[in-house]
Amino acid sequence: MLAASGDVRNVAAAFAGGLIVVALLIWAVRLGMRAKDAESPPPGPEEHPRLPETGPVREEREMREANEVPHTHDESERLNPHNLAASGTKRGHDQTRPRWAPGNSGSFGSGGSGRK
Repeated sequence: MLAASGDVRNVAAAFAGGLIVVALLIWAVRLGMRAKDAESPPPGPEEHPRLPETGPVREEREMREANEVPHTHDESERLNPHNLAASGTKRGHDQTRPRWAPGNSGSFGSGGSGRK
């Protein structure tokens, strides 16, 4: 009889724990719904950005090359931030795109031609 009453307590405790979990989930969903209702509505069609009168903006491509770090006159002189350019790259002199050539640059990582 004692073992049976322990089983009933365990089942009752598990059931009560399940009810608590369900109650917490319902509370969390209601809290989320209230937060969602408090948000501002999505923008209407009149609030969306419009294309410029000149049409869509086109992509501009250019070949970039690295800015060289200026050399100091002697080893004791330090480079300061104002001695460096604002950007790490500049517009390249040669604007032609590099093309793949046979026998040039092979499969990834091998260094070989990638062809046999």
